[in-house]
Amino acid sequence: MNNSSDKPSIAVFFPVYKDEGTVEKVAMKALRVLSDIASQYKVIIVDDGSPDRSGEIADRLAARYPEVQSVHHDNNLGYGAALKTGFKYSLGYEWICFTDGDDQYDVNELYHLSKLFHHFDLIVTFRYSKIYGTLRTFMSFVYNFVIRWLFKSHLRDHNCGLKVIRSNVVKDMELISNSAFIGAEIVINAMVRGYPIGEAGIRTYPRTFGESSVTSVKNIVNSILDMLRVYKKIFKQ
Repeated sequence: MNNSSDKPSIAVFFPVYKDEGTVEKVAMKALRVLSDIASQYKVIIVDDGSPDRSGEIADRLAARYPEVQSVHHDNNLGYGAALKTGFKYSLGYEWICFTDGDDQYDVNELYHLSKLFHHFDLIVTFRYSKIYGTLRTFMSFVYNFVIRWLFKSHLRDHNCGLKVIRSNVVKDMELISNSAFIGAEIVINAMVRGYPIGEAGIRTYPRTFGESSVTSVKNIVNSILDMLRVYKKIFKQ
């Protein structure tokens, strides 16, 4: 194991919305892995106006563990807005890992993702073991095909909900998406700015609590609108 002086400082953050059944599990996983691989670390939980006990649980964890910070939106502002808030509170650390609060992505993946830190400025994961139904798998295929065609990208999966990025790369971006398209927007911004991007395969796991809203009509429409806004911003200036 490396000396602590060789380890980077890392912040992990994740938004929560109707995730009261998994928020503590994700936070505790993050604390354990960070205690092994980081010199300094913080776990930031962004309560995006959740109507359940997610925010209350986040506050309880923050009171118990000094490395945990709980941040609240008064109203539900959307996944993209929650990520932008998470970045705001993470910029003091060398690396930022962001994931989802539903525990479908295992934070323990950071053990092998951290081995790539010396090679890339952004590490994008893709799901080599998918647990979704036929409809969502097809929608994901179409979504990624459109992004690859529209933005000239070669990456497999632009919206997989676990990524790791250097904080200085985030500081070089002006993110505009409030929808789930923000995951792709981050990748596209890093790509057009010439930052080295790596890919790593991960497993995903079934939700054990609640239901995903990513395929709702509202979220799909908002993602399409943000996709067009980002395209216009990058290529039509």
